[in-house]
Amino acid sequence: MEKVCKDAKTNPAATASLLSKVFFWWLNPLFTTGYKRRLEEDDMFEVLAEDRSDRLGHDLQRYWDREFQKATKEMRTPRLSKVIIQCYWKSYAVLGLFTLVEEIIKVVQPVLLGKMIEYFETYDPDNMTALYQTLGYGAGLSVCAIGLVLIHHLYFFHVQRAGMKIRVAMCHMIYKKALCLSSSAMGKTTTGQIVNLLSNDVNRFDDVTIFLHFLWVGPLQAAVVVGLLWLEIGPSCLAGMVVLMFLMPTQTMVGRLFSKFRSQTAVLTDSRIRTMNEVVSGIRIIKMYAWEKPFAALVSDIRRKEISKIMKSSYLRGLNMASFFCASKIIVFVTFTLYVLLGNKISASRVFVTVSLYTAVRLTVTLFFPNAIEKLFESRVSIRRIQSLDAPSLQNVSFSLKSNQLVAVIGPVGAGKSSLLSSILGELPAEKGVLKVKGQLTYAAQQPWVFPGSIRSNILFGKELNPQKYERTIRACALKRDLQLLPDGDQMLIGDRGATLSGGQKARVNLARAVYQDADIYLLDDPLSAVDAEVGRHLFEQLLIAVLSFHVLFCNILSCFCCFFCLMLLVYFLVVLFFAFVIFCLIFVVCPFFCCFLSNFFVSCFMFVSFFVILFLVFVILCIIFVIFCLVFVGIFCLFLRDFCHLIIKCICGLLKNKPRILVTHQLQYLKAADQIVVLKEGHMVAKGTYTELQQSGVDFTSLLKKDEEDEQQQPAQDIPARSRTLSQNSVLSQTSSVQSVMDGDSLPVGLTGATIIFGFMRNLVLFNVLVRCAQSLHNGMFNTILRTPVRFFDINPIGRILNRFSKDIGQLDSNMPWTFVDFIQVFLQILGVIAVAASVIPWILIPVVPLLIVFIFLRRYFLQTSRDIKRLESTTRSPVFSHLSSSLQGLWTIRAFGAEERFQNTFDAHQDLHSEAWFLFLTTSRWFAVRLDFICAVFVTITTFGCVLLRDQLDAGSVGLALSYAVTLTGMFQWGVRQSAEVENMMTSVERAVEYTELESEAPWETQKHPPPNWPSKGLVTFDQVSFSYSPDGPTVLHNMSATFRPKEKVGIVGRTGAGKSSLVSALFRLAEPQGKIYIDGIVTSEIGLHDLRQKMSIIPQDPVLFTGSMRKNLDPFNQHTDEELWNALQEVQLKSAVEEMPGKLETVLAESGSNFSVGQRQLVCLARAILRKNRILIIDEATANVDPRTDELIQKTIRDKFRECTVLTIAHRLNTIIDSDRILVLDAGEIHAYDEPYSLLQDPNGTFYKMVQQTGKQEAAALQSAAEQVSFRLRDS
Repeated sequence: MEKVCKDAKTNPAATASLLSKVFFWWLNPLFTTGYKRRLEEDDMFEVLAEDRSDRLGHDLQRYWDREFQKATKEMRTPRLSKVIIQCYWKSYAVLGLFTLVEEIIKVVQPVLLGKMIEYFETYDPDNMTALYQTLGYGAGLSVCAIGLVLIHHLYFFHVQRAGMKIRVAMCHMIYKKALCLSSSAMGKTTTGQIVNLLSNDVNRFDDVTIFLHFLWVGPLQAAVVVGLLWLEIGPSCLAGMVVLMFLMPTQTMVGRLFSKFRSQTAVLTDSRIRTMNEVVSGIRIIKMYAWEKPFAALVSDIRRKEISKIMKSSYLRGLNMASFFCASKIIVFVTFTLYVLLGNKISASRVFVTVSLYTAVRLTVTLFFPNAIEKLFESRVSIRRIQSLDAPSLQNVSFSLKSNQLVAVIGPVGAGKSSLLSSILGELPAEKGVLKVKGQLTYAAQQPWVFPGSIRSNILFGKELNPQKYERTIRACALKRDLQLLPDGDQMLIGDRGATLSGGQKARVNLARAVYQDADIYLLDDPLSAVDAEVGRHLFEQLLIAVLSFHVLFCNILSCFCCFFCLMLLVYFLVVLFFAFVIFCLIFVVCPFFCCFLSNFFVSCFMFVSFFVILFLVFVILCIIFVIFCLVFVGIFCLFLRDFCHLIIKCICGLLKNKPRILVTHQLQYLKAADQIVVLKEGHMVAKGTYTELQQSGVDFTSLLKKDEEDEQQQPAQDIPARSRTLSQNSVLSQTSSVQSVMDGDSLPVGLTGATIIFGFMRNLVLFNVLVRCAQSLHNGMFNTILRTPVRFFDINPIGRILNRFSKDIGQLDSNMPWTFVDFIQVFLQILGVIAVAASVIPWILIPVVPLLIVFIFLRRYFLQTSRDIKRLESTTRSPVFSHLSSSLQGLWTIRAFGAEERFQNTFDAHQDLHSEAWFLFLTTSRWFAVRLDFICAVFVTITTFGCVLLRDQLDAGSVGLALSYAVTLTGMFQWGVRQSAEVENMMTSVERAVEYTELESEAPWETQKHPPPNWPSKGLVTFDQVSFSYSPDGPTVLHNMSATFRPKEKVGIVGRTGAGKSSLVSALFRLAEPQGKIYIDGIVTSEIGLHDLRQKMSIIPQDPVLFTGSMRKNLDPFNQHTDEELWNALQEVQLKSAVEEMPGKLETVLAESGSNFSVGQRQLVCLARAILRKNRILIIDEATANVDPRTDELIQKTIRDKFRECTVLTIAHRLNTIIDSDRILVLDAGEIHAYDEPYSLLQDPNGTFYKMVQQTGKQEAAALQSAAEQVSFRLRDS
């Protein structure tokens, strides 16, 4: 197992002083480094001890175990939410003091502001006492501004860190639970669902901790503000508070609706990610079947439903934001209207104090409080989904296995071989009876599992390297020559799903992992099916016999069984016989049922033995022993293994490292994907239409984009409260003027206020609609491009990395981008309005704005040099978490059989810690930037405050109130805009990554203008003319100038060592990569027609059968081209009709993920049924019988002979008896044709490769193969 290696640098935050922690000075060296050069992983600081994944996970697990035990005693369901509260409430409650102090300061500020304005209202130049008091109030106002900076950012840093801790702990527990999932639970839980939990659901904890304290601070602050307002303007304040109180239940209702849509969206997102996981895993099959369109339609349908829910939740969010935006107008208008109607006179101090107090409570009540409710409901949904992550196959099985025995288990497809194995492993709990296993287990799966890392790490699997033992294992598993041919030997990175290894190599690495372990019991599930004859012989003699002491071998290679001490036959879930070898021989004479399992050689061999049993029963055991020792030394197959000679690029590498500045470019691309674009300027819609229509109309909207330089991708929840001083007093003068105008009978202000509310709501709804549709367009573009990209892309990119684009990045575009972009529009327009109003009233306020803007821009540039790299590192360190999870779920049985759960958990924790290092830097650097910006703003407030006092002879009370309020508002807006632009550029990573996938290299077109005839191919003539083939332009050539002709209706067997080019020939035929030279099918060059026209006219039965989630009907006929009768007939032909009829929904029964509720052999039969339904003239069989028992193999061969008699059949196989009856046999070696002739003719050449392969199967088997080849020769001559 590869360790997560990184040179850890001591985290300076652990030893920083108090002032350094407050102002984040300890980050200065990192910013200096980031300004000079690009930051890499080695520049990150090690995660703090209290933030480590294992520590956080163990702490939360301890509380969960306690809750689980308590719930069990009380006979109730354990509650995860209760566990989280118990674990974190103490540390989180302390942070509430920060919030309380901050909100107190916000309430004190308006009081101090009012006292200063009162001084100007009753200004007396000779009253020095009042002047000194005003200076004190100004000092208090300045101290409050500075105090807010310090407390605000300290609070949000620590609550964000608390959210990170909960998220990391939950991820630890999810992964730990995933490692413990039972087989039945795995049938209900998909890989995509678990990936979605880690990519989306746990992120809710990052948000909820930010706002949760406002659930109690909000009502408390509201009560205090009501008291102050009553003292200031009397009962008129109740009008404004009624509006606020009306908003609170409204927001609560909206939060509940949002939670409902969030739950529905999460279910659809799970379904989409699950389907994406299956598409990526089975992309080769999808392409060779030309099933891209049905899967595109399937994903499009799920995505359409998902977008529908996202759109509804976005509208709710838009209404939320609009209500917040309009609340200030309504509250001020209603309050002062009532105030004037009661006969009171408006004064500047009352106006500004009242508005400031309303602002303080309005932010809490209409923004923070509803956000807390919304995030709380979202978190409840996520907690329920995480907590929910949670029919035997054997009957009447009784047997006992002793040490130092070799035991074989055989049986037809679906007999229960794998179920017996899973019972021994503990994967299938027993309903009754007792299973006892004494000793250490190890396991090699039927479908080889390798994880991303080097070959050595896959073999060692966490064990210490013992050179002698390692060398012995390598030789026993026939890997020595492979490692010599590979460029980096056993240090070669094999990548996700073993993309750089052949099937045989993966099988032997999988086997070597089991052999290297110090185990007492070795469970090997069909270990020889994926290797050729010579390697199989080597593994059997040098490994199974010479090295291992005790095996339960799930294998259908019957030529190996004579040397086993015991033989267990599982037939239709019942252990029929379990006797010593002699009893087996006796029963064989009277039980013809077993003949279907045995080859001709064993029929004759055992009949011969049985004859001696009848005559010489006393000597039968000696005869058996003699047979055992003879067969141990008799060669079964010949040829030494030769690996692939081509080298595939190492695929465990980081994501793209050059991240260009793409803000404006990608914003334009984002808008190009929209169905409509609405251009707003200063609150008015100046144009509307598509991107092309706006260009043709001459509207210069691109200049607005460049001027904004802010495209929103994700609104970081931690920055929302920064607006608390930006949206406060925007409409003070206009609203009070409106009140007075109303009293004078002018209805224009009323109309303006109403129009502002209406347009505020409409603007949000339109923008949300457009932006969600943009996200939908980008997703569709990504998925369509993925379907069209060559398979090479999937070989070099781990599943987790690809799924990360469709889960995390698309999730941000769906949910965060619209909200952030709309918020940006509001802030930007308000900045323009504030500057215009302020400049018209007090022109000198623009003087400090210019230098302030210059400082902000400089800080922004300095900050972005580092923050861009940190955001990139956060993205790249996130993908390995998903890749490790996906890889672990694929090899779950192997991990548990080896007892490697703890090692894999530690690796997962290491990946999490690496991501936490990047996330911690992301949080702290954002705070570093914000503290400096807000501190400059606080200095500006101080200068403005004392500047007003110095200019007291020239200013009236209204101007002072406006200057002071706008000093806070304007600087807050400026710093918010600067931070937003920086955050947007940092968070454009998701848009960049989405656009990157829309620009992937595409394979040849699916359809072209040149279509083959409708009945093409009518003959099935296939010709290779000087064909060379490589999987990538810069990769090695794996087929060299191949020229061969496969005649119509001809049955051709293709043999060769592992890596000889057999599967590459199939890839060239299907154009999975474009070959050089020409391939003709019935005289038409395949490279001149569309890929679908080509692939739909050929059928393939692959080595690794793939089924997809969905109904059996969709798996057989995704285009709905066949009737039910045809489907049932196809299932009848492959003897699966009864199995499907027993399903509850029959053809409509939904299969589990990857068809896991079917055995490998049954899945192979489904693939055969697909081929029968397609009725094509050309059939390719790629090792289709490698993982099935001889009976199923015989069934498949018989079906092929009967149903494909008029077809050209190309069969790739390791079992010579499956291709010996072919019309001709093609022998490949190192990508070249070594021989191509009739089987009998090839056997006449004693020096030929095929002759040697046949001879090494043993005399009896070789004679049988020779006889079969001769019969084929006679048949061909007669025909």
